[in-house]
Amino acid sequence: MQQAIVGFHLDEEGHYVADLACGHGQHMRHDPPWQNRPWVLTEQGRNEKLGMVLECKKCEKMKST
Repeated sequence: MQQAIVGFHLDEEGHYVADLACGHGQHMRHDPPWQNRPWVLTEQGRNEKLGMVLECKKCEKMKST
């Protein structure tokens, strides 16, 4: 299920988590070469992604049960 990014926060390990409109979160790690998201390291980059739609795996799982 698609949900918009409404904010970001840091988890206990210092990784950014996208806060989704549904209340769930999704990690947005910059961990090359596996995940290349340098935009997450700056406030400007994160702000540019506000409103971007992601697939929420937790919502999808809840929908199918």
